Amino acid sequence: MRVVALEGRGELGEWRDAARRLLLAGVPPEAVEWHQGAGASADLFNRERGDPEKQAPLEHASPALTVPRLFLDLAAAAICHADPVRFGVLYRVLHRLQRDRNLLGIATDGDVAALHGLAKSVRRDSHKMTAFVRFKEVGPCGEAVRRRFVAWFEPDHYIVARVAPFFHRRFFDMDWMIATPRGIAAWDGKVLEVSSTPGQKTSLSDDTEELWRTYFSSIFNPARLKVKAMQAEMPKKYWKNLPEASLIPAMIAGAEASVVAMGERIARDPPAFHARIEAAANAPRDEPPPLRGTWEGLRAEAAGCTRCPLHCSATQTVFGEGPTDAPIMIVGEQPGDQEDLAGRPFVGPAGKLFDAAAHEAGLDRRSLYVTNAVKHFKYEMRGKRRLHQRPDAGEVEHCRWWLDLELALVKPKLVVALGATALFALTGERPKMADVRGSIRRSDHGPAVFVTVHPSFLLRIPDAARREVEMAHFKRDLATVAAFEARWS
Repeated sequence: MRVVALEGRGELGEWRDAARRLLLAGVPPEAVEWHQGAGASADLFNRERGDPEKQAPLEHASPALTVPRLFLDLAAAAICHADPVRFGVLYRVLHRLQRDRNLLGIATDGDVAALHGLAKSVRRDSHKMTAFVRFKEVGPCGEAVRRRFVAWFEPDHYIVARVAPFFHRRFFDMDWMIATPRGIAAWDGKVLEVSSTPGQKTSLSDDTEELWRTYFSSIFNPARLKVKAMQAEMPKKYWKNLPEASLIPAMIAGAEASVVAMGERIARDPPAFHARIEAAANAPRDEPPPLRGTWEGLRAEAAGCTRCPLHCSATQTVFGEGPTDAPIMIVGEQPGDQEDLAGRPFVGPAGKLFDAAAHEAGLDRRSLYVTNAVKHFKYEMRGKRRLHQRPDAGEVEHCRWWLDLELALVKPKLVVALGATALFALTGERPKMADVRGSIRRSDHGPAVFVTVHPSFLLRIPDAARREVEMAHFKRDLATVAAFEARWS
């Protein structure tokens, strides 16, 4: 029995040299006993059991040993594990790879599964170190101008050398030292040093600890508290070295009361300034009551609409506007926040984008009748903000009654459906927008329907290049509509 003693502090080269000598000597895995401990002598095979005459000398042989790249990656991670069993697992896999090059592809194999498990544990520990190291600033040294920081972390495995390059890249502009029970990493602006010497925990504290606590308490959302999920990502064993963790028990205990308080603070009525905006947009006029069957009459009737629950939280009904003999009707999805306050369609960011694109395409907003498939603003509260929510099919069906009346009154020759909701309200169809964009569809109400995207889609595209492409496409769609209008003028 070969007895191999290694320092075992996460250095792959130490195990690799020993494993190569064993493998070239033809020693099977079951004939090797691996040990780990500080003080192992330079002769890695410093202890042997059995009859000395039967111990074959471990001489270097000439044949080269090759392994798949995946094994090297797994070995580099697994060797950092703290369990001494890792040496034997690695050697068994290495020995078997000489006969079966595809061994690592067998996920159900016991040795392969064990190797992956070791590597996964090390990768997780490394991730936790990058997330939970908290630096504390120390005073300057001599005439040095660079700020200095120290940190204490308690990893499960020998990962200091593995993770040190991350901190070197991330905090290149400051001097720092990270001490752990399994080694020390330090950067002085010139050299990144890593030592296997156990570090000592510092008792320093600084103002950043209070900043961490302030930040942590400010982002805590009691309504989304999931204790088990939180402890899975931030296990309790790390709490003692995290300044913000001292707040966790109190926040968990008070979460239920905080949720109740949040509910009581929700703005259930529009703020007072909403009324002023509405009043300015709808100044009182000394006019006779609207006649039934006219646009004014329809608008007045719609103002009191209660056909669906959306009227309960909206400021007002937002009816269509424009010439009642317009050859083209534009149908959007629903009013937004600004439209809800002003009582007019297409006056928010999406409406302004539409106006600009229509102008470039040769369409005059004043010659179009613009409206929405749904007349009330559907939203959800986020603090004091009202965030748009897409209306569901039932809400669209309830509001189709008003859209039918507008179509019957205006009698447009062409209807432009901006987005999927408008298309559904006009045709009852729900195709993919990419499949029907730029095409003419037949509506349930008679006039042809030209399909394009809603301007809000363009506003939500994060990539500037793609947004520019989509904007050009939208302008071409509107140019097509303008060409139809020119035929009828």
